[in-house]
Amino acid sequence: MNYYIADAHFGHANILRHSKRPFGSVEEMDGMLVKRWQEKVNESDMVYVLGDLFYRHKDPEGILRLLPGRKILIEGNHDRTWLRGIDGEKYFEDVQLMAEIKDEGRRVILCHYPLMTWFEFGKGTYHIYGHIHDRVDLPYWPLLVKMEDALNAGVEINHFCPVTLDELIENNRAFKHAWCAGRDIKERADQKGGII
Repeated sequence: MNYYIADAHFGHANILRHSKRPFGSVEEMDGMLVKRWQEKVNESDMVYVLGDLFYRHKDPEGILRLLPGRKILIEGNHDRTWLRGIDGEKYFEDVQLMAEIKDEGRRVILCHYPLMTWFEFGKGTYHIYGHIHDRVDLPYWPLLVKMEDALNAGVEINHFCPVTLDELIENNRAFKHAWCAGRDIKERADQKGGII
């Protein structure tokens, strides 16, 4: 089974505030991320980590030893620092900037950063990314929300655990739908002077 996860940010205390994560402390967050990973992933499963696994964590190897599955890291903007302090080959089958894989016959393009186009865009080829967490205030979000085959693997959208491609598709559909519905309500309120 293939799983995908992005932007766990193990060890990053400020991410609790920045992303409004529902944890009382970084220790609680790290513990829950490990627990949910262990509940879903078996040793034989492949986990594609789409970047930013750690941020200023004091013991990345202590966490990596607890995370089952074969792992491939798609490097994010926060990964180079902690990778220099460990033997990456011990924990990852590969570390890449981008990858193209097949998941149950479906072509998937993996990159930490959201791409605006990829090979065979719109023809059943998926793009899985991270980096933006659950931010919808970015200038390119209105374009991304229309791209059904662009899937955000960020933990905020995917219940703080690795997810399958089918779960990614459903979680992203629900997240985008909720954003569109909220935007529609706001636009109608604005048109009627704040009254719906």
